[in-house]
Amino acid sequence: MAAIAPNSLSPMRGANQSSVSEFLLLGLSRQPQQQQALFALFLSMYLATVLGNLLILLAICVDPRLHIPMYFLLSHLSFVDICFSTTTVPKMLANHILGTQAISFSGCLTQMYFLFELADMDNFLLAVMAYDRFVAICHPLHYSTKMTHQLCALLVAGSWVIANLNALLHTLLMARLSFCADNAIPHFFCDVTPLLQLSCSDTHLNEVMILTEGSLIMISPFICILASYVHITRAVLRVPSTKGRWKAFSTCGSHLAVVSLFYGTIIAVYFNPLSSHSSEKDTAATVMYTVVTPMLNPFIYSLRNRDLKGALRKMVDRKTCS
Repeated sequence: MAAIAPNSLSPMRGANQSSVSEFLLLGLSRQPQQQQALFALFLSMYLATVLGNLLILLAICVDPRLHIPMYFLLSHLSFVDICFSTTTVPKMLANHILGTQAISFSGCLTQMYFLFELADMDNFLLAVMAYDRFVAICHPLHYSTKMTHQLCALLVAGSWVIANLNALLHTLLMARLSFCADNAIPHFFCDVTPLLQLSCSDTHLNEVMILTEGSLIMISPFICILASYVHITRAVLRVPSTKGRWKAFSTCGSHLAVVSLFYGTIIAVYFNPLSSHSSEKDTAATVMYTVVTPMLNPFIYSLRNRDLKGALRKMVDRKTCS
């Protein structure tokens, strides 16, 4: 976020083919006034994300009525969203306060690893939650037998394993590349696209793996989400009450809006050839799925839920009385 000193990159540029030991995160703006405004904006969004998701986690933990599969999945989504925002935003805020832009090579790869892992977990959890709602709405009599605690735990554990393996694959592929000359990343975190553009190695394998294996990991759950909501919509249309149909469509519409924002920005950033990317558009898109979506999830998936709002109200009343 802070401005670069005029000669801070000259040693790297002069030593062509020298290995890079650290990168410089240029942030979102070079203008001091814009930097201050962005700092305040990102700090407020981060605090809202952490506070909103922590309240959901606490409410689910303390209220026994919420110890059911739906809220078990929701608690994991809240935990992942807190970690997701924490991977990028605190480093950006710390760089602004300390007046530095540096991040070590190992730190950059570590940040990229957790970004891949947590984005995949968000992806899988949204799909599992959509399936949970499909079973609850379309097969309510079989919900308790189909969505057991054992199945939910297995789905979440399997999601963590696949997300870790996928993140490890892309991190190892990035670690084998060489970085020479320019070490300035026009971004506020170590994203895969600007890193590939900085590399002086052949990045063909990395691009192929993102477009094939990465596409499979992201698109398959997205198709499951769409299929689940198509069946949910058909079931809702058979509801005789107009008020009931409107309430269901309102809830489904808000879910799909967040899902579309999450997947739309990820597809725009990662599943296009490197030559078609621009740093400004990519940065704006990544802000949407790394900062805005985790902040919106508590409001969209939770605070519109009557049972969860009741649990939160009880928790607040208990604290007030004590």
